[in-house]
Amino acid sequence: MNKSPQKNPSRRTVLKSIGATTTLTASGLLPSMLYAATPASANGKLRVGLIGAGNRAKWLTRALSRESHRAELVAVCDCYLPQIDVLAADNKNDPKAGDSWKRYQNYGLMLDQEELDAVIIATPDHVRVRAAMIACAKGLDVYAEKPLSFSIPEGRALVNAVRRHKRILQVGTQQRSTANNRYSCEFVRSGGLGKVHTILVKNYSGSRPATGLEQQAVPEGMDWSRFCDQAQLLDYHEQLHRRWRNFDVFTGGPICDRGAHALDMVHMAMGWENVAPTRIEPSTEAKDARDRGVRLHYPDGTVVRLESDNGPAFGGIFIGEKGKMEINRGRFACNPTTLLAPYQGEESENHVGNWLDCIESREEPNAPVEVGHLISSVAHLINICRITGRTINWDATQEQIIGDESANALLNKERRPEYSLPNV
Repeated sequence: MNKSPQKNPSRRTVLKSIGATTTLTASGLLPSMLYAATPASANGKLRVGLIGAGNRAKWLTRALSRESHRAELVAVCDCYLPQIDVLAADNKNDPKAGDSWKRYQNYGLMLDQEELDAVIIATPDHVRVRAAMIACAKGLDVYAEKPLSFSIPEGRALVNAVRRHKRILQVGTQQRSTANNRYSCEFVRSGGLGKVHTILVKNYSGSRPATGLEQQAVPEGMDWSRFCDQAQLLDYHEQLHRRWRNFDVFTGGPICDRGAHALDMVHMAMGWENVAPTRIEPSTEAKDARDRGVRLHYPDGTVVRLESDNGPAFGGIFIGEKGKMEINRGRFACNPTTLLAPYQGEESENHVGNWLDCIESREEPNAPVEVGHLISSVAHLINICRITGRTINWDATQEQIIGDESANALLNKERRPEYSLPNV
């Protein structure tokens, strides 16, 4: 009996076998390049899916389209289907955008049914980790928007999943790929200001309870339960849908949004890639506790102060022995001005391009998962400090609050059972 010819396995088929071959690879019996398999598409391009077709997805899909020689968007998922049409219409440079996309409301179905190589996750905060963990388990590389997590324990679960499945994950803190920011952060990190003792960061607030909203009809094309995901299933209201960043059921608020960019620049400039504050203390009062000022105390004695509504939106002011330096998105300023010459290099930011480079090379991206988890953790701890009004002493090794059981209980978010995290 003649055997039918065997087809070459797709990248995803190969990746599914990785778990069984980890030991052989580590022993040198299999090449490490097994993890950089051939793209699934016939034209050699990486096949990319998108989860979350809202405003942030517009920027991301434009960035991906600039890499059309090596990657293509083939599937898009959003729990509100009309949003996918809005996204397609936004890409004015490509009138055929959206014509070839497979469309889904359920990201689990998309990840299961599509032959993808990678996925971009641009969902609200509370959805991101579960989708990313499922993608990792299916052998996909991930671009995940910031903040990386909705809670510290789920962020740690994602770190474990990325490392267990040997995936490339880029966090969407794109200033880490901005040439000007890299230049200025390197100056601080290499001692250009001398010893830095104080850093001023804009006091971004937390989010608010979802109260006082009367039930409205769920719009056609919306799967509201999937929008709520792990969170409590609330009655639909347009504000919850369109202004979800305001409500603590879905997000940690501005401190986890723009604040994540600002804190990320602080950590990048100081070289704190694996360093967390040991103490977070409330330092100013406010009408709403979520607006309190706080101070972060780091192991080297540096104090990060979030106490003013003024200051750079996406960075901080670094005060050192030799002077001051303000780092913001795409620019910096020194006092005295002679401290650092103006940046003369190429003006560039290609964070999505760096992610694709690393998918091909299997090297670490500019914003790896551990860094994103750390920055999100700091933002979550700031919120806990504000809510309790007490000093938080943080054990970064155990990722536990020391000596305060009620504060420690705030580390976790209660999840609906049907949206529990997968086992790593």
